[in-house]
Amino acid sequence: MNYHFNKILGAAALGIVLYSCESKPKEETKAEEPAQEQVFGTTFQNKKVETYEIKNANGMKMKVTNFGARVTNLWVPDKDGNLVDVVLGFETLDEYTTSGEKYFGAAIGRYGNRIADGKFTLNGEEYTLPQNNNGQTLHGGPGGMDFVIWDVEKSGENGLIFSYTSPDGEEGFPGELKVKMVYTLTGDNEFKVTYEAETDKATPVNLTHHSFFNLNGAGNGDVLDHTLKLNASKFTPVNEVLIPTGEIANVDGTPFDFTTATKIGDRIDQENQQLKFGGGYDHNWVLDKSGNELTEAAVISSPQTGIEMEVWTTEPAIQFYSGNFLDGSVSGKGGKVYELRSAFCLETQHYPDSPNQPNFPSTILEPGEKYEQTCIYKFGTK
Repeated sequence: MNYHFNKILGAAALGIVLYSCESKPKEETKAEEPAQEQVFGTTFQNKKVETYEIKNANGMKMKVTNFGARVTNLWVPDKDGNLVDVVLGFETLDEYTTSGEKYFGAAIGRYGNRIADGKFTLNGEEYTLPQNNNGQTLHGGPGGMDFVIWDVEKSGENGLIFSYTSPDGEEGFPGELKVKMVYTLTGDNEFKVTYEAETDKATPVNLTHHSFFNLNGAGNGDVLDHTLKLNASKFTPVNEVLIPTGEIANVDGTPFDFTTATKIGDRIDQENQQLKFGGGYDHNWVLDKSGNELTEAAVISSPQTGIEMEVWTTEPAIQFYSGNFLDGSVSGKGGKVYELRSAFCLETQHYPDSPNQPNFPSTILEPGEKYEQTCIYKFGTK
């Protein structure tokens, strides 16, 4: 997969506006006037934190920060043509680093989801990772790619090119891993994420995106009225710490059957051991596909706003999380409280704990190989 981007030096010509993470947005620079690169006082780990705004020709727009390559705002049109911000987030860097809600809008790596006991063996050598979730390693560890400053390059395609080099041994993972990630807003109202990665030593790689969506609008109640369809007839059951048991189970006759469109709230409180373990839905669904072709994984919609979101991916699986650990203790943009189940995540991925599960598709990237994946969140109305 090759990406051809023409680098344009004037940020205004790209529809990209830079903001400080700690200050109110300034007025947008006119397109004919070159935007000035601004030096911000806000830093994280001695690196400047900046925020960029991109948009497409339809009025859809998005704000992104280089801290964790996070999407902080994503405005999409509802059934009446009004723009609705559909992702949870904060207004300041300090809230992102101290709130405890660590993954809002973030890029996740090196390994999305969980690795059991923070350990795996590769080529005869055991690697130990930081444990940050009930004795497991979650989303690459506490210093994963969600908690670093990415390098940013502007592109002429209504998007941003990110790059990050994870040094050998970072968060316990072997090999120097070089990642390129592109965010694009297309003319079809798609938020498209493409990933490339290369390593100089065999290492597990499972990159994903972690926006918390609410199609009613961020902070506007729960998502239990959303209707979800997953193109997946199997899922991977978990144990009490949400590590897959190794079984690949049919969803037939269970609350995990979303093969036809079903409201999230219809069965979420049923008496079911898997739902109990997750506090709701927090599981990996195995997509009904055989290769790495780009296919539709999910469709979800809100009856309130009429906004519908399709998820397309080259990955073999998707994690559906129903916001079970949001508890009303955190307030986000506009002071709105993020209550229980006030968001959902649909994270395209390989299976959790694959380095320890030989029957799961491999996530090992070898030197000389290129990791390539695509995820698309496509918005419309119904």
